[in-house]
Amino acid sequence: MSESETPLQTTLLRIADALDRLAPPPPAKFELGAAEAFIWHPELDRLEAVPKVNRVDIRLLQGIDLQCNQLLENTRRFANGLPANNALLWGARGAGKSSLVKASHAAVNAELAQSGNKKPVCLIELHREDIPTLPRLLTLLRPLDRRFILFCDDLSFDGQDAAYKSLKAVLEGGIEGRPDNVLFYATSNRRHLMPRDMIENERSTAVNPSEAVEEKVSLSDRFGLWLGFHSCDQNTYFEMIRGYVQAYNLPIEEDAWRPMAVEWTVTRGARSGRVAWQFIQDLAGRLGKPL
Repeated sequence: MSESETPLQTTLLRIADALDRLAPPPPAKFELGAAEAFIWHPELDRLEAVPKVNRVDIRLLQGIDLQCNQLLENTRRFANGLPANNALLWGARGAGKSSLVKASHAAVNAELAQSGNKKPVCLIELHREDIPTLPRLLTLLRPLDRRFILFCDDLSFDGQDAAYKSLKAVLEGGIEGRPDNVLFYATSNRRHLMPRDMIENERSTAVNPSEAVEEKVSLSDRFGLWLGFHSCDQNTYFEMIRGYVQAYNLPIEEDAWRPMAVEWTVTRGARSGRVAWQFIQDLAGRLGKPL
């Protein structure tokens, strides 16, 4: 303690120093060149770089050619500065919705790299519970000289959840509108992002049923591109597995893996891209072949 300091001042300085040591460090400013994909952490107002995205090559996605071509073209237009639509990928579970989003992002960035463009499109994963923080994220992205695809996987709303209203305003209709450098892709098992019984309850209890239903389903209307995914048949399921076997050079003949693949679907009770990939992981493990 110096001669000019009182005991109270000394105590306050010690408390301030202790609080500084306990406080978390300020969030680091994210570097756009650190990665092509990020995860939004709203509690820190920070984007965390993802060094390696968990995805498959777009050529390995079988049975969804129409959806693949449409989303790829939409993403390509956006990357090139042309008008593009927000996209809702809805339908059967495990049908390849989130895989297609990540694969199309990688494919378009590969095209940009081949053309000499050094500014790839950034993919930002946004968790469903963080939807209310979207305006803060858009404020962060709006002034940046890059293009961003916001990706929310398994988006849906239940009960009295009012977060869908804030998403409606962000997608279309807000006073600021969606920034030109931002696009929103979402996947859901529900076409209107809400359970049917929730919509029907509104229809039965509202004074004007049509208005109540319009309020609930209008969120999905904010997505200009709807892509439906459905359960695949057995031939498509075999095509998926055949593609994986060839891509990863698994040492097994088709006559050998076919009955195993059928048995695998019986134990899972379904055929889908996810089931096919899970079978390939099991098969590769049996063969001692890393993927």
